[in-house]
Amino acid sequence: MAAEEEEVALDLEELRRIQSIAKRPRILNLISSEIGNLEKCGLITAQLSKEAASKPTLPTPTPTPTPISTAVKVPSTPALNYVTLGSFSWEQDTDKVKIYIFLEGVDQEKMETEIKPTSIDIKLHDVQGRNYRCAIPKLHSQIVPEKCKVLVKPTRVVITLIKASKGNWLDLHFKEDKLKPNLDKEKDPMAGIMDLMKNMYNEGDEEMKRTIAKAWTDARSGKTADPLKGFK
Repeated sequence: MAAEEEEVALDLEELRRIQSIAKRPRILNLISSEIGNLEKCGLITAQLSKEAASKPTLPTPTPTPTPISTAVKVPSTPALNYVTLGSFSWEQDTDKVKIYIFLEGVDQEKMETEIKPTSIDIKLHDVQGRNYRCAIPKLHSQIVPEKCKVLVKPTRVVITLIKASKGNWLDLHFKEDKLKPNLDKEKDPMAGIMDLMKNMYNEGDEEMKRTIAKAWTDARSGKTADPLKGFK
């Protein structure tokens, strides 16, 4: 506003100097009219300057700092430790096998089961402060997973396995039949018998071993045929 007032004052001063030397009436009237306009403009400018000076100066707003987002590090879940349940009770009929885990405080919601055609893996979490696991990596025979079930009772967990084929299991775990002779057609017909005799010797008691050893000795001495050739 101060610069505008200064400009108006200079214009008025110039016009009045010209008015003092002008002689023609028309020019004098134009100068007088313009002087009047400038005087009015000067008054308005001065008034605005006063009003502006009377208004309180507003403080400059402080810019709000932009918050910096920090990534929250999620702690990695530690690996769970399990107590392996190596021994448990079981029973069977021709259609199914039932496994009994005698454990109190098992929560059905905290149990994790993985049942496959030839294996089971049952995990029991947070049982009186511990985690338990019952796993059989290879069952005696195949089962039907979708028909199997795990039931939690107050003092035990009952695992019911439905057999894929009827029959009796000699054990829960798969065990290769060492006494089964190898009847590979490409081998010597006597090879299966030799394998059987070897297994009988390795698995037999002392009397069985003595009997087989005597037979082998007799065969070597020519008293009998040598069915145990290659036995040792």
